[in-house]
Amino acid sequence: MTDAQIIVLATPVFFALIGLEYWIGLRRGRNTYRLNDAVSSIALGMLSQVVGVLTKLFTLGIYTWVFERAALTRLDAGAWWVWLLGLLLYDFLYYWHHRLGHTTALLWAAHAVHHQSEDYNLSTALRQTGSGWLVGWLFYLPMAILGFPPLVYAVVALIDLLYQFWVHTQQIGKLGWFDRWFCSPSNHRVHHAVNDPYLDRNYGGILIVWDRLFGSFHEELDGEPCVYGTRDALQSWNPWTANVQVYARLLAKTRRTTRWRDKLRLWWEPAHWEPGLGARIAPGYDPHARPLFDPKVASSHAWAAGVMFLLLLGAVALFLWNAHRLGPIEQIAVLAALLAGQVLTARLLSPTNPLVHP
Repeated sequence: MTDAQIIVLATPVFFALIGLEYWIGLRRGRNTYRLNDAVSSIALGMLSQVVGVLTKLFTLGIYTWVFERAALTRLDAGAWWVWLLGLLLYDFLYYWHHRLGHTTALLWAAHAVHHQSEDYNLSTALRQTGSGWLVGWLFYLPMAILGFPPLVYAVVALIDLLYQFWVHTQQIGKLGWFDRWFCSPSNHRVHHAVNDPYLDRNYGGILIVWDRLFGSFHEELDGEPCVYGTRDALQSWNPWTANVQVYARLLAKTRRTTRWRDKLRLWWEPAHWEPGLGARIAPGYDPHARPLFDPKVASSHAWAAGVMFLLLLGAVALFLWNAHRLGPIEQIAVLAALLAGQVLTARLLSPTNPLVHP
């Protein structure tokens, strides 16, 4: 069974838990969902999965090539300890991948997609980038060199990803001893927050121990409620805009920069780095004062967007289940059709002059 098929089988579970979280939020008077934001997040997850089918041969192919030619040993995929150690090592490498994804402009350009939602709920977990495959594979090559078979690598990567779904919720509070060792809802809320104390903290995927060891941990504070999103707010439901926004800003900044050394350095320094000024964050930022992007649309547009979204969701599930039977031209055609449908859905949720209110 392929990774894509496993995701298809897991999808009903994802939506059942989203429904449960929504119901609990209503019962508590703490609903954390908006239709437009949830549709945008899930749509980006759909797009990411389709892109993943197209790029799997590239990313897993490189890992397999390195494993076959440079592995120091060949670990036995039939041994339980190889799987446990592989998961532990993958989570450690994921920590550094994730950390550099916040502190390096090139990697942030891909990872920013996951943080653009101004809501925080289980649909946010499904919001994934379509360009992470460009560089992300580099971080996991040590596993290939140390002899972890491609099957072990692929499975533990999927486990690490699936684990992180449940921590994207505001309906679960602090969990005592669990918070000290593992990535938990409380710890991960901090990671998604734009408040000064929380910015660029808590990178762990399964274990939060890495953050405690390497000085990037911060506890969720009772007196500092988390505010979500990115400081450079997306202000759009368009999936194309979501995926290219930070790259476009980097390219524009590169064109404005005169020295070639600085042009290159822009891509490896933090996203807010400026030549001659260093990595500067504007002082006095108040996350509670910024407006929430929530354009008002006619109910007919909202219903049309919902129907379009469900049709695309069904089509993507059908594609993912059968993708291994399709050629690259057919897969690219599906990707193009999906993106066009999602752009149309975004237009339905975004009037020409959107109303933005706190």
